[in-house]
Amino acid sequence: MPQRRAIRTITDITASELPKHAGDLLGAGHRVALVAAHHDADGAPGGRALRVVYLFTAGPPDVRTELHVRLDADRPELPTLAPLSFPTGRFEREMRDLHGVVPRDHPLPQRLVRHFHWPKGWYPMRPDAGPPPPFAEPEGPYPFLEVEGDGVYEIPVGPVHAGLIEPGHFRFSVVGETILRLKARLWFVHKGIEKLFEGRTVEHGLPLAERISGDTAVGHALAYCLAVEEATGTQVPASAQRARALLLELERLHNHTADLGMLCNDVGHSILNAQAQRVREQLLRLNDEITGHRLLRGGVVPGGAVLRSLPDPARMRAVRDDIREIADLALAHSTIRDRFTGTAHLPTAAARDLGCLGYVARASGLATDARIAHPFATHDPAPAVPSHTRGDVLARFLVRAEEVDTSTALINHLAAGLRPGATTAWPPLPGTDAPGSGVGIVEGWRGTITTRVELDSDQTLARVKPVDPSFFNWPALPLALNDTIVPDFPLTNKSFNLSYAGNDL
Repeated sequence: MPQRRAIRTITDITASELPKHAGDLLGAGHRVALVAAHHDADGAPGGRALRVVYLFTAGPPDVRTELHVRLDADRPELPTLAPLSFPTGRFEREMRDLHGVVPRDHPLPQRLVRHFHWPKGWYPMRPDAGPPPPFAEPEGPYPFLEVEGDGVYEIPVGPVHAGLIEPGHFRFSVVGETILRLKARLWFVHKGIEKLFEGRTVEHGLPLAERISGDTAVGHALAYCLAVEEATGTQVPASAQRARALLLELERLHNHTADLGMLCNDVGHSILNAQAQRVREQLLRLNDEITGHRLLRGGVVPGGAVLRSLPDPARMRAVRDDIREIADLALAHSTIRDRFTGTAHLPTAAARDLGCLGYVARASGLATDARIAHPFATHDPAPAVPSHTRGDVLARFLVRAEEVDTSTALINHLAAGLRPGATTAWPPLPGTDAPGSGVGIVEGWRGTITTRVELDSDQTLARVKPVDPSFFNWPALPLALNDTIVPDFPLTNKSFNLSYAGNDL
C-alpha cells in the first residue's frame, strides 16, 4: 500500500490575472477546495504583506493547483470570482470579514461570518488586530429577504435549540405548511480556530485539529497531518497509511449508523432508532479499544498512526448485518419510505453549482470521493462509492446505508495486514528538503476535508486553513427545503447532518 504523491503546482499571479487563471481551471473541471489569506513579513521592520492562496483540485489523477496573489496591505482588494464559482464567493466573503480583503463587485456584499454586533473595522485574523474591542449593540437587524403575499408568514427558529445542538438561526417564510424560502444564519460560535493554530508546534496543533468538529476527529486530524507531512517532506510508512485508512472507515461507520437511526426517529419510528444507537454504542466501545478514545482521538499522529488493538472480522460482519437489518426494516415500512421519498429534493445541477461534497453530492448523482480522486494510499481493491440520482431524503439514506457495507469491507481488508502498536516517521530527519507548505485532502464521513499548512522557519505553524465539507453543503439545505412542509425540516436537516462547529471555525 505505497504512499501516493499528488501533482502539485504553485503559480504566482497578479490580481488582474486571477479571473483568467481561475476560469481556465474551473472550465477544465477543477474545483475550488479553499481560499486563504496570509499575512507575511515583507522584510521591513514590522512590515507585513498580504497574500491570498487559491487551491484548485481535480482527480484522478490527483492534481492540486495553487494560485498565489499578492495584494497591497494598505488597500487589500481583488476581483471577485463569485460569478464563476458560488463556493469561491463564500470564501471571499469569509476572507473579507476576517482579514479585511475586499472582493470587488461581489454580488452579495453583506457580511457572512461577522454578526452585526461585531465592531466595525476590526478583522480578527490580521496580525495587528490586537485584543477584541468591546462588542457593541447591533448595527441593525440581519438583512433577511422578506417574502410577502397573502397568507405568507415567518417562523424564526433558534439560534438556541433544545438539546445539545449547536446554535444556528433559521428563518422560514411559509404559506400554510409549505416552505417558500429558508435562510440559515450561522457563525454564532465562531471560535477563532485558524488563529489558535498560529505559533503552535506541529504536535500541539494536532489536538486542535482533532477538535475542529468533534465527530470528525480522524478526518480533520488526518488532513492536518498529511498537510504537515508534505510541508516537512515526511515519508509515512505504508503500514501507518493502512492504519489511518482503517480509522477513517471506523469513523464513517459509527456516524452513519447513528444518523440512519435518527432519520427513522424523525418520522416516528423510535424503535429502529434505539436499535441503531445500540449498534453505534458497540462501535464506540470498539473505537475505545482500538485508540483509547470513543471518538478515535489519538489514533492519527504526525508521521504515522497508533493502534492498541484491531477489529475482529467476525465482529465487523455482525455489525454490518445488524445495520443492514435495521435499514431493510426501515425501507420496508410504508410510512418511513413515504416520508423519505421525494422529500427535500436537491437536483444534480444545483448540487454541482453549489460545490456539494460527500453523501449529499452522491445522493444527487455526483460520484465525488477523495478516496478515489485524492488517495493518500492505494486501496486495493478500490472502494465502491455508492451514488443515487433522486437527491431526496431517501437517496441520502440509501447512500449512507450502502456506505456501511463499503466501510465494513474496507475495515476487514485493511486490518488483515496490520499489527497493533505505533508506527511513525516523526520527527522528520534533519536536513530534509521540504517545501514548507503542504495540503492534506481526506474523504471524511461527511465529505472531502481539505487542510493547507504553512510552517515558519522554526517549524512552528505559521498558517493552518482547514475546510470542513459542511462549508460547501450548508447552502444546499435551504435550497432543498423549497416547497417542503415545515414538519419535514427536522428530517431534512438530519439527512444533511451538517456540522456547525466545522463551519463556524
